[in-house]
Amino acid sequence: MTDWAVHERLIFALDVADAAQAKDWIQRLGDAVSFYKIGLELLASGDYFRVLDALAEAGKRIFVDLKFHDVPATVQAAVAGIARYPVSLCTIHAQQSAMIEAAAAVKGRVGLLGVTVLTSMGEEDLAELGVRRPLREQVLDRARAAVRLGCDGVVASGWEAADLRAALGPRALIVCPGIRPSGPAGDDQKRTVGVAEAFRAGASHIVVGRPIRKAADPRAMAEAIQMQIAETLEKP
Repeated sequence: MTDWAVHERLIFALDVADAAQAKDWIQRLGDAVSFYKIGLELLASGDYFRVLDALAEAGKRIFVDLKFHDVPATVQAAVAGIARYPVSLCTIHAQQSAMIEAAAAVKGRVGLLGVTVLTSMGEEDLAELGVRRPLREQVLDRARAAVRLGCDGVVASGWEAADLRAALGPRALIVCPGIRPSGPAGDDQKRTVGVAEAFRAGASHIVVGRPIRKAADPRAMAEAIQMQIAETLEKP
């Protein structure tokens, strides 16, 4: 995978309802953000690829977070389609070997990320699904398998980042959502960490949405996070 510039380590979650709002955020944040995640909310709006094109035209990196999960042939076709666009990262669920291998075979230059366990889930949620082993063990097992089968890295919470870095080595991507710069926010994310904590643990990127969108000055918040990232990565 390409070496990443420091300012590309922050990914802004562009979780908005339509292209007009997305373009407003791109303009509002300006050069404070150079990497954007576009996911299911925009897909449902019908504006998904319009926003993707707008991001590309603005020179931004693009993270397609659609968490593909289906029979191998269907996921392979979806990833092959995404690979035709100027996309840097794309997610699939890291749950079936044949599906991961099929996606990896056609990813081209797209960084393929395996979703281990959603950051909105805790031990009790895994138990409801019939998974009896500890959450951290489940994440590590899925992550090792995903990378072995062709993924470039994983999506996982900062809680597991240190163990993942030790298990996956220095080149694997570890993208951590659920980042809360000001501490827990009482929302649907259960396994949250701060900015510096995530990078000290081994994250390659962090995904931040609501803490920027809901800030009194979103651009200033993004710039503050970028400063935290730079300071953390510069420390030996």
